[in-house]
Amino acid sequence: MIKPILLAAITVALTGCATTGVTGASHPVKIGQTTDLGGPKLRPVKLIEDSRCPANARCVWAGRLVLRVDVRGRNWHRLMDLTLGEPQAVASGMITLVSVNPPNYTNTPLKPRDYRFDFTFVGSI
Repeated sequence: MIKPILLAAITVALTGCATTGVTGASHPVKIGQTTDLGGPKLRPVKLIEDSRCPANARCVWAGRLVLRVDVRGRNWHRLMDLTLGEPQAVASGMITLVSVNPPNYTNTPLKPRDYRFDFTFVGSI
């Protein structure tokens, strides 16, 4: 059995090894706007693909949306392509494109300026 004083010493020692966790979420941003995710800053640059199933249609495949983003930290930046709903590693965490608005409709084509994107970041600093 571990004595209370030894248990306290182990707890203090391990606490000093912990990293600071960060969880950040964006407000909706459009292409060209920058958002701060509590760690990295992110700017949507270009819509690569939007093959999402229209909201007023029946589809065999749900489709996907791919967005090119510029991600920046203190001393680095990286262009990367994010797919809706798929977390991707960056720095010491994961960025996810979590939602896109508006939805597709079969009779209403969307222009890049119509889109709004939401992101999350989970990681450590």
